[in-house]
Amino acid sequence: MPSNRKQRRDPISVELDHVFLPEGGVERSDIEALGPRLTSVRDEVCVTDVELWQNGADIPDAKQPLDAGFIPLPGDMLDAYTADRTDSELARIFHTARRLSETVDRVVLLGIGGSYMGARALMEACCPPYFNELSRADRSGRPRLYFEGNNVDNDATQGLLAMLPHGSRPTKLDDDWAIVVISKSGGTIETAVALRQFLERLQSCCPDSEHVADRVVPVTGAHGKLAELAQAIGCREIFRVPDGVGGRFSVFSPVGLLPAAVLGLDVVSLLEGSRWMTEHFASAPFEHNPVLQYVAAVHAMEHLRGATIRVLNVWSKALESVGLWYDQLLAESLGKEGEGATPLTAVNTRDLHSRAQQHQEGRRDKFHTHLVVDAPRTDPLAVGRTGFNEDALDDLADATLPQLMSAAYRGTVEAYAEAGRPGCTIRLPYIHEYTIGQLLQFWMLATVVEGRLIGINPYGQPGVEAYKRNMNRLLGR
Repeated sequence: MPSNRKQRRDPISVELDHVFLPEGGVERSDIEALGPRLTSVRDEVCVTDVELWQNGADIPDAKQPLDAGFIPLPGDMLDAYTADRTDSELARIFHTARRLSETVDRVVLLGIGGSYMGARALMEACCPPYFNELSRADRSGRPRLYFEGNNVDNDATQGLLAMLPHGSRPTKLDDDWAIVVISKSGGTIETAVALRQFLERLQSCCPDSEHVADRVVPVTGAHGKLAELAQAIGCREIFRVPDGVGGRFSVFSPVGLLPAAVLGLDVVSLLEGSRWMTEHFASAPFEHNPVLQYVAAVHAMEHLRGATIRVLNVWSKALESVGLWYDQLLAESLGKEGEGATPLTAVNTRDLHSRAQQHQEGRRDKFHTHLVVDAPRTDPLAVGRTGFNEDALDDLADATLPQLMSAAYRGTVEAYAEAGRPGCTIRLPYIHEYTIGQLLQFWMLATVVEGRLIGINPYGQPGVEAYKRNMNRLLGR
């Protein structure tokens, strides 16, 4: 493995140089002026809100719902595991993941929104590319992981069902599979319908109720339809979505950690990175606080320059689903009461050939955040030589793909700056569970801080319920 995977303690950083453009940008004084307000909001978020949530009483109506449980969660999970390596929740997660790895070669994760997007982001960021296509040995004995229950797409569902072994009891590990279903209530129709369909398929190849019960692992609330169904099935293990942790903030609960453990990711490093970010956020002064600096930049650009569209340019394919996870986090948390910027994820250099024209010369309503990885996980691959130069690339033969990517990033940032298109850079020293843990917690904290700053409750999602009501009405329910 690349040596950079051993470097687990490097922090991510935020660079604001290209926020301060003479054309289209803001002044440094605009950012500095937000310091006292944001410091006060930081204290509200990580002290007042957490204490209110922990006490569970006398929460003001203006703060309802208050799902601040995600803030101390990583540290709480690690502390409980340190104290009890057998019965703590993290120990149970590791035990279940190990059992699934030893008994099945495929796991289907059923969930929608925050119930699956965090797990998918972790898989694509931290697993090797094309993980599911690797041999079991190259997967270190870990199961393939597939995602459904996030849509009601007939052809996609049929395609995955057809690929799963069925029709007879599996006689070897390679033919066996399991379901992890994630839904706090069990009432979300996309996931509930998918569970019925995949459960029926599982029953068709294994009528033994004990075998089925071993192959279905729910992550749900203490009460609700899925909790009741899990009891009826007799599921061997049931994990709980913690109270006070909303779906899009649940990646460091069993919602994200169980799939991560099934994949063999370094879950402890993931939690350590997120805990480090929380502690740094809570203690660092404004000028050295990446969360507060980032919020100051996006807030100033939106309210002083009308940058209501936030483009997240990820400079690694591995981070595309991280971007989509952040899209949901920002849109559902702040898109309320006529407020909230519109998020958009672009993967570069790929999307420079589909979006850069508009970003360069279109409306001045965008702020660009560049998510950059300094070191690749694998050895740099050179352009190389073939003995032919009709493609006129011999001058680049010794250049590597990371060098080309770096030149493309720098060239794009320079071009946007010359055109008066402001942006900032979030820099990861490398992709590792520790840095991804920092990044996801960074964005969750930043989103909550921004919500409190603009007077929007970042928790809850009242707008999502309207389509559900209409959908049920149209189905005659």
